[in-house]
Amino acid sequence: METPVVLELLAKTIGFITFFKTLISIIRWVWVHFLRPAKNLKEYGSWALVTGSTDGIGKALAFELASKGLHLILVGRNPARLSVTTKELHQRYLGSGLQVRSIVIDFSTDPSEVICSRIQEGIDGLDVGILINNAGMTNTWPRFFHEADSIMDDIVRVNLEGMCRVTRVVLPVMLKKKRGAIINIGSGSADTLPSFPLYSVYSATKAYIHQFSRNLHVEYKQHGIDVQCLIPGFVKTKMLPIRFSSFFLPTPEVYSRACLRWIGYEPVCYPYWRHSLQRTLAQAMPKEFLDWAALQLVLLLRERESSKSQKKKPSREFQLSHLLMGLN
Repeated sequence: METPVVLELLAKTIGFITFFKTLISIIRWVWVHFLRPAKNLKEYGSWALVTGSTDGIGKALAFELASKGLHLILVGRNPARLSVTTKELHQRYLGSGLQVRSIVIDFSTDPSEVICSRIQEGIDGLDVGILINNAGMTNTWPRFFHEADSIMDDIVRVNLEGMCRVTRVVLPVMLKKKRGAIINIGSGSADTLPSFPLYSVYSATKAYIHQFSRNLHVEYKQHGIDVQCLIPGFVKTKMLPIRFSSFFLPTPEVYSRACLRWIGYEPVCYPYWRHSLQRTLAQAMPKEFLDWAALQLVLLLRERESSKSQKKKPSREFQLSHLLMGLN
């Protein structure tokens, strides 16, 4: 066989394989995002524990879980807001027999022994089947690392230590019955983007959560426990300092409905299909360009927030990362 013919055959074979692999990837993407059936979450247990449950994604997830017939344990640092969320849940699901318990914890200040004891008391005697580690925080405005103050310690305590402490207490309950699901909320800042400048500690804690989830998935899958990291991109909450909508910006309710369809499947995933598409587009761009674009964006926001702070000091509740990544 002549060389040109061999090369032509080889090129066609490679082209066919590439086309086939792409087609399979597209079919699988459509299947998991739109056609794959959700699991029956009550099979994990009758109770679900949600941290950071009084606003944003955490609150929306609590309502979605309640709609599936699960009782709730809400964890938050503000007793008044926990009470309001509990009242709203009972009003929404009046007559359903929904039970709601609250646990007041401030992951940024409470000692680890207090966190563990309150969680232990709150779940004592309950069939906890789902744990959602949603509580998280970041710096209130873009800062270079050398400018970081006590907020850096708070970010590590809330995003890492709090998540690990709660997981450590709930896990034995699931091990005893050999079933359960642990859901950790990650961030596109630690996956979609190659870097997230001026939010270095925050994005690093989210990268920790991604790897932590992968490791626990391997450790406990054999014991009937599903561990996942759900990665959100933009999610529009009432705390967003913007008024416009966009293709990549779902409400917490829309995003949470997508999340529930993924529980029990892949260990790390983008449950909302538009965020998955956003990640694919980002991966097709040069990393150097994304680094440059991210830096220009946060510098612009830093300048804007600096000018605002001269008029009004930002409150602790304002999270600029809602604009960037839509996380709690």
